[in-house]
Parts: sequence; structure tokens; C-alpha cells
Amino acid sequence: MRIVQITDTHFSPTKPHFNGNWAPLAAWIEQSGADLVVHTGDLSVDGADKDDDIAFCMDLMREISAPMLLVPGNHDVGHLPGSLQPVNAGRLERWRRLVGPDYWIEDAGNWRLVGLDSLLMGFDDAEDEAQFHWLRTALESRGGRRVALFAHKPLFIDQPGERDTGYWSVRPAQRQRLYDLIAAHDVALFASGHLHRAWQGTYESTSLVWGPSAAFVVGDMERDMPGERLLGAVIHQFGDTVASEIVAIPGMTAYVLDDVVAEVYPHEAHKVRKRVAS
Repeated sequence: MRIVQITDTHFSPTKPHFNGNWAPLAAWIEQSGADLVVHTGDLSVDGADKDDDIAFCMDLMREISAPMLLVPGNHDVGHLPGSLQPVNAGRLERWRRLVGPDYWIEDAGNWRLVGLDSLLMGFDDAEDEAQFHWLRTALESRGGRRVALFAHKPLFIDQPGERDTGYWSVRPAQRQRLYDLIAAHDVALFASGHLHRAWQGTYESTSLVWGPSAAFVVGDMERDMPGERLLGAVIHQFGDTVASEIVAIPGMTAYVLDDVVAEVYPHEAHKVRKRVAS
């Protein structure tokens, strides 16, 4: 089984800065031999508040002939408490209505694929708890299948036991719950996006993959991180084990967010200006 992972496409009908990358990406997917495509979030520029952004992006995704499963990113359903667009019932309803479930199970041969809504993790509320209960059940009922987890946010940035990274990774309490579930079950892969970096590593015996964005890389406006700045996708080849290959796709324009952030995400540009001034 061959799964292509794409992530962080950031498409929009009104802010079309990155839309031109869809044609080369879609053509590459069609030629990749993918049995399934998994999108690990930030499908849209502002699906968290705009039906039209999600609907526009889903029209593009339906151009792909292979089946596709998607999990949301922070620009699709919102982010942590206290953020400009926190996850709430309305934002989750928009995703679930226009896309489908924000977390899911797909069984394929001797593998159980699990999609997670990592944006729920950190609220310590009913939605957060419901997903963890669901995940525990999904892992306990796998019937001997190996497991691959797909989410928007990575488990950690620099080291497994690091403190809260805020915007960037799963919060420590929820991260530890994931570690405990990963240790108790045969989780072979945790694949994520969000960082606009391409990287592969391990946690214990679990492979970790950060998929590269299909929209832009981030320059000096954010902290440096592990991994490589490139645009592309990931091919995950599943057999008895899983082998992952990060692929740079020709024909895509590697925009640098720093150059267009004031147009695409003006609130982020404002935060950068405040940080520089201080």
C-alpha cells in the first residue's frame, strides 16, 4: 500500500497566493501510484472562519482520483484557548459539514490508519477527552494490525520531553497521553505537518515524519527548527513495516511566508512587528 501525505496547502479563493502550487502537486499525485492520499491539515488559508475557503479547497481535492482522508489544521478549525481563533463548536461544525470527520479510522490490510484532530489537544474539555477515549478504543480494537497515526501538529520539536512549545507542538500533558498509548500499542508511524519543515526521526520505535508544506516555507520571522525548508510531499510505503520518503516536487513555487505574511495573515505580521520592536 502506498500512501501520499500532503500538508499545509493554504489554498483560498480570495487569497490565491499559493493556489498555483496545486497544478504541479495534483499532477505529481496522479503519477505517484498512490492508493490513498492523506492531507494532514491547514488545507485552507482561513477555513476556521470561512465556509468558502473550505468549500473551494475541497473542490480542488476532489480533482484527485485516489481516495483522500483529511485531518484539520489550525487554519481550518482554530487553535488553542486564548488564540485569535480558538477551536469552538462552530468551527468544528464547519469542518465536519464541509469535509467530514476531524478524526477517523481506516483499516487497510494489516494496518490501521488513524487520523487525529491535534487542535483539540490542549483544551482539557469534553471534546479533548472524547477524542482520547475514542483513540484508546481505536488502538485497543486494532485486532493485531499495526498502526499509523496522522495529525497536523507534531509530538515535539527539539526533544521528546521538552516543555510547552505553545503554537508549534502538542502540549506536554496530551503529548504524554499519546506517548503512553503509543507505547502500549504497535504504533509504527506518527506523521504530521504544521511546521513547514521536512524531517524524519524516531520516538522509541515509532517513526516520526514532518511532511513539507505545499505552500510556503518560513524564514527568519520564526525560530529556527530541525528539518529542511522545501516544498513537496511524503510517500509512505506500507508492507510489514513502513518506509517514508520525503519528495521535493518540481514546478512548485517555494514562497517565503515572511514576504507575503502581511497580505495573507496580517495578524501574524502584527505579532512579528511587535516582537521585533521589543
